[in-house]
Amino acid sequence: MAIGKPTTRPANPRFSSGPCSKHPGFTLGRLSDAALGRSHRAADVKPRLRAAIERTRSILRIPRDYRIGIVPASDTGAFEMAMWNLLGERPVEMAAWESFGSGWVTDAVKQLRINATVHTAEYGKIVDMASLDYDHDVCFTWNGTTSGVRVPSDCFIPADRAGLTLCDATSAAFAMDLPWNRLDATTFSWQKVLGGEAAHGMLVLSPRAVERLESHVPAWPLPKIFRLTKGGKLIEAIFEGATINTPSMLCVEDYLAALEWAESVGGLDGLIARTRASFDAIDRFVKARDWIDFLANDPDCRSKTSVCLRFTGMPDDDAQPFAKAIAKQLEDEGVAYDIGSYRDAPPGLRIWCGATVDSSDVEALMPWIEWAYRSHTVSRRTAA
Repeated sequence: MAIGKPTTRPANPRFSSGPCSKHPGFTLGRLSDAALGRSHRAADVKPRLRAAIERTRSILRIPRDYRIGIVPASDTGAFEMAMWNLLGERPVEMAAWESFGSGWVTDAVKQLRINATVHTAEYGKIVDMASLDYDHDVCFTWNGTTSGVRVPSDCFIPADRAGLTLCDATSAAFAMDLPWNRLDATTFSWQKVLGGEAAHGMLVLSPRAVERLESHVPAWPLPKIFRLTKGGKLIEAIFEGATINTPSMLCVEDYLAALEWAESVGGLDGLIARTRASFDAIDRFVKARDWIDFLANDPDCRSKTSVCLRFTGMPDDDAQPFAKAIAKQLEDEGVAYDIGSYRDAPPGLRIWCGATVDSSDVEALMPWIEWAYRSHTVSRRTAA
């Protein structure tokens, strides 16, 4: 049955899963004091980089003895840096349940040529984390941006593990309470939950990871852009505001503005609450309808940031063009941009619910999805 077009539109139709929406109240004018045309090593500029590190530590509640560095090439560069520097000392377990995790498997097995034990799960499901051998090094993604699946909050990672845990947390940091004492090398970018600009990544190292860096020499060459040690010692300057290559001070200022906004909404607790409110709006919508469902079957493993939905009762061959048509119609209406599922994922919709998205906009979007679904359902029946 067709329904009338909704009258209320999202005030902000940007629901992309990356780069993600800027924080509420963002203006370019806030960046007018950025240190453009200045050396990032200048005495009055370097403190801005150090401030980005320390405010990140404060909001995310990262332990004081963990190092935090700003590194190039977004989360991808940060996680590659962690793998190339830390792996090779002991056996490796790779866990993947979506496209980016699968990419780390490819790099470890085909590029570094590590004889790794690979654990995989199909889209919408997750590897049994308790089954992994944590005396080995373990690489995994906390939140599957392309699959809508996250590690459950009661994730089993033993405190007395002998190996290191390497965690890609790019769609989790600032939206989920990460157990830092169980994570040794954690990476994320500025462009996800806080809606920062692209191309810069963050690398967080535990004392155990630093010990590995200073005691283990990888069997493969390390490009300059990846090097974290010199003469067998950690390059501490990287974690004090210096960077391996030249950062964009405009992007740094934008990140500082996002961190300031995060503090204004209550820090990590406030960011988690905002994310949860948007997810809950979708959850209520899905529970009341039988034609749409979450891609992730297990509620404990459903991502609260990158929410992936599927249309029920139709094969993938039909669902693919159907989902694309709905995403395009909503974009044409100006109510939702970039909500089609990831190209390698099952057909459906993917709605970003990170902290910079207002739950009122998610609430306003839901009737539009139903309107588009009903419209295309009628069209399909008429064509048949």
